[in-house]
Amino acid sequence: MSEYTPLSAVGEFGLIRKIKEKIELRNESTITGIGDDAAVLEPKEKQVVVSSDMLLEGVHFDLTFCPLKHLGYKAVAVNVSDIAAMNAKPTQITVNIAVGARFTVEAVEELYEGIRLACESYKVDLVGGDTTSSAAGLVISVTALGEAAPDQLVYRNGAKLNDLVCVTGDLGAAYMGLQILEREKQAFIANPDMQPELEDKQYIVGRQLRPEARMDVIYDLKERGIKPTSMIDISDGLASELFHICSQSKVGATVFKDNLPADPQMLETAVEFNMDPLTCIMNGGEDYELLFTVPLSAYDELKNHPDITIIGKITEESEGVNLATKTGQVFPLKAQGWSHF
Repeated sequence: MSEYTPLSAVGEFGLIRKIKEKIELRNESTITGIGDDAAVLEPKEKQVVVSSDMLLEGVHFDLTFCPLKHLGYKAVAVNVSDIAAMNAKPTQITVNIAVGARFTVEAVEELYEGIRLACESYKVDLVGGDTTSSAAGLVISVTALGEAAPDQLVYRNGAKLNDLVCVTGDLGAAYMGLQILEREKQAFIANPDMQPELEDKQYIVGRQLRPEARMDVIYDLKERGIKPTSMIDISDGLASELFHICSQSKVGATVFKDNLPADPQMLETAVEFNMDPLTCIMNGGEDYELLFTVPLSAYDELKNHPDITIIGKITEESEGVNLATKTGQVFPLKAQGWSHF
């Protein structure tokens, strides 16, 4: 007899009851969560920020190497990252999932455990969603809501001439983590008895499987009294996101190659795969770090920040978007990040 429970044994409402039992509400703006026809929210005098993302099996994730708990966490984190990029506080999420008959109740509970852990980490409330069947694999759609005072919101179009260009964390690791996972998957297909070789790649693999939204930096900047002039999260690659800011702000930018932050494990792995580390940094994507600009006056406050690197400056629009080397060479950048189509 199987130790797993088919979804048909509990039905949609039974599954919702199981999910609701583990949900804790944390935000004052949440009046009513799961259990009614709709959630009721009251954000007082704040403006509401809304972002939505869909993750499809076989397109955005591969369950061969992506644990369901990690996937649930990531689905929330990538949406919270968009709220962070608006300089807002995340408050609520809704989650819609479509699952195939091969999924058990325990599998769905494992997915929601990851979602619950992310809600706990980012202090957001799961207030609703939908579950349905799927004939085409697992589909997860998350909508995140946040709130901010109108004068605290940050958009992509506020970068000004001579602003500093900054990034959080390090770049390229998630992309190289994906290369490792894909390699190990192929080795497993060739020999199912083979054990994956991930011991010395845990950091970059973790960056791919369970990224973190950088709300810690958002809260830190607020404590320092620094409000970015523009901001975006790095989901499609640094170059692509920089072009978004420059295009919407009608400015140019120069980033300095030697300032680009990278983890040693990422650099070593890129060499191992005969890949250019700079390409991984500029175009890899899925790091979910923040790219933002600040006034030149913030330099002294940020120059030694452990989680922020100043990588360049905003220039005139006519100068374009460029990469500069230590020797003074300047190369026009191209945005070659992830394309959804």
